[in-house]
Amino acid sequence: MRIDPRRLAVLGAVANAGGVLAAAGVLRLTPSAVSQHIARLEAETGVTLLDRSRLGGRRAAGLTPAGRLLAAHAARLAETLATAERDLAALTGQVSGPVEVGGFPTAIRHLLAPAAAAVAMVNPAVRVRIRQIEPEPGFAALRAGGLDLLVHDARPGDRPGGPHLRTVRLLDDPFHVVYPASWAPVAGVEALLGRPWTDGPPGSAAREALDRIAAAHDADLSRGHECLEFPAVVAIVAAGLAAAVLPALALPMVEPALVRILPAPEAGARRINLTHRRGRHEPSPAAELVVDAIRAQAAR
Repeated sequence: MRIDPRRLAVLGAVANAGGVLAAAGVLRLTPSAVSQHIARLEAETGVTLLDRSRLGGRRAAGLTPAGRLLAAHAARLAETLATAERDLAALTGQVSGPVEVGGFPTAIRHLLAPAAAAVAMVNPAVRVRIRQIEPEPGFAALRAGGLDLLVHDARPGDRPGGPHLRTVRLLDDPFHVVYPASWAPVAGVEALLGRPWTDGPPGSAAREALDRIAAAHDADLSRGHECLEFPAVVAIVAAGLAAAVLPALALPMVEPALVRILPAPEAGARRINLTHRRGRHEPSPAAELVVDAIRAQAAR
């Protein structure tokens, strides 16, 4: 019996992600490709690894006892490979390898892309791959090994940590009020309270910032529009339709001829964090270099 380590890694991803579909998203494979890897691993070992009795129902397929046993070996194999990378880096003084980084659009523009460029200049053997991803699938990808680092905004009630993940603060990104340049200039937010506003979706940082403005001024705001992405918010404001809140990292997309900006301390700020796996051998030396570059960019 000879076990293919690549298929063993796929089994580990299924275990960490919680099923074939989730593992497919993390590994950027089709679900059928993941299933084929598992089927071939079953043929190699002569045992059933995937509990297919749940397929077709509402629950994700789980692992059999044999599958869980091999998944534990997959985790130890990943640790062994990480140790080899660290030992080689310590011996040669050279760091290399891929680093998968996820984040949201404004973080990619202002933090991840500049950090990746900085790493490429001083350490071209470290290959940074950036992926736009939302926090929930991002945390799942971290746990399953599909991402090495995730930059995300902190949400109330978030529990991204736990025994296998570590979260560090990068920066606080203050919100500002933006309003159409076609409106009469105003000296403060109070003059806009009776105007229409663009809201964020429930649970978003933008909605919470707008809620803080409403509470600070004891105002019932007219929220005629709702957008998740900041470019869409800017388009609505530039068209003269409504005011809105934008974090500082999104302000460079504003055209001064079309949009005016007001400070709004009462709107607060969104906290931007970086999360990575933690363990005896993680983050890897390459991932640590990228973490340092992202933190340096955030400090600027």
